[in-house]
Amino acid sequence: MEILRKFGKQNLATLYIGRYGGEILEFVHSIQPPHSREEKWVLILSTLFGCPIGCLMCDAGEYYHGKVSKEGMWAQLEHMITQYYPNLEIPVKKFKIQFARMGEPSLNDNVLELLKDLPHLIKAPGLIPCISTIAPKNAGSFFEHLLEIKQKFYRNGHFQLQFSIHSTDQKMRQSLIPVPIWNFAQISTFGDRWFEKGDRKITLNFAVEESVDLQPAKLLPFFNPDKYLIKITPINPTNRAKENQLKSKITQNLLNNLKVRDSFREYGYECILSIGEWEENAIGSNCGQFATQFINGQVKLKENYTCHEYELPVK
Repeated sequence: MEILRKFGKQNLATLYIGRYGGEILEFVHSIQPPHSREEKWVLILSTLFGCPIGCLMCDAGEYYHGKVSKEGMWAQLEHMITQYYPNLEIPVKKFKIQFARMGEPSLNDNVLELLKDLPHLIKAPGLIPCISTIAPKNAGSFFEHLLEIKQKFYRNGHFQLQFSIHSTDQKMRQSLIPVPIWNFAQISTFGDRWFEKGDRKITLNFAVEESVDLQPAKLLPFFNPDKYLIKITPINPTNRAKENQLKSKITQNLLNNLKVRDSFREYGYECILSIGEWEENAIGSNCGQFATQFINGQVKLKENYTCHEYELPVK
């Protein structure tokens, strides 16, 4: 792994731009103040070089150059981990590895192979892998194998499964994610098989656009609040969101955000406002943001990106 650029802020987030196998990828590690790294540390890695999906709010879909190998994903993790824990022993209470930077993870079976190997590659009692997915229609085999891996290696709350929902209206959801995807019934059928006693609740993630339909009652026929929780996030200031004129309903207006949260709680759902630090938008480490883009046949740093203000030396 060759590190080309590095951006970030101490005790908040660090974004790496690396080259692996001749291709560019991005990966991130972050903490969530006031929590220390020893309490909670989040690593976010790329599973694809770009992404073929093209979600309306995500810049990863600007190009797609294929799948990251198992070794390429491990190289991202190893680089971040050894900055702080060179012996690969990680005494972090909640150590989350999110397959969520560049790419839809269910399109890459190498993710499954890495998940099998992780318990042997690192010593991390607090390890919680997280798969965040749009649930593509053609990824059924991936999810069946993922269920087997969870049951073998990651029971009793050591795995987080998250589905990108974004709207309680299924047609509106489909317009935001322009490829064939599972509908609510298909997600719930699989989710009900996935969930067992001791597991973390399955997360239904909503990056809430200003005009999107949010009627929690529409979820109840499919998603039991005893098995599913709601996570509310902003639509981050990506190029794609601006091009598609998407505005975030979640802002720095706390009262407005609490209204959105409470609308789900009224129907019995545990609902988390996952906003993080707004400064991460400037660093470029938030979901959907990418410091690179495909220009004239090459992957380059975006000219309009603000992260240069946070550039760190590459060792």
